[in-house]
Amino acid sequence: MDRGTVGSAQSGRLLVEVREEGSSAVVTPAGELDHHTADLLREPLDDCLAKGFKRLVIDCARLEFCDSTGLNVLLGARLKAEAVGGGVSLAGMQPVVARVFEITGADAVFSVHDSLEAALADESG
Repeated sequence: MDRGTVGSAQSGRLLVEVREEGSSAVVTPAGELDHHTADLLREPLDDCLAKGFKRLVIDCARLEFCDSTGLNVLLGARLKAEAVGGGVSLAGMQPVVARVFEITGADAVFSVHDSLEAALADESG
């Protein structure tokens, strides 16, 4: 597996790391995803799709907060990935973040996994 870093973006409240893992791009946001930090995640997700990655795995283990703007970034990435025959998987969500997805019903439109390893092993996502 290629674990080379594709890129990263940083703000005071959100750090986003991107790396290649096989044929997937693994995107790891750490911190708070909200109106003020959403572009720090949107841009790397768009870049991954522009580079030809069809499958995006979002490692949410270090994501501490996600509001509706952050949720919309992820939903937008899902639509763009599906438009090119791919998809977006979410992995390792903290309970506070998972609750946002449950309340909105967004957990039903994503492939959600307990861990990054499980998400990477699931070739359907």
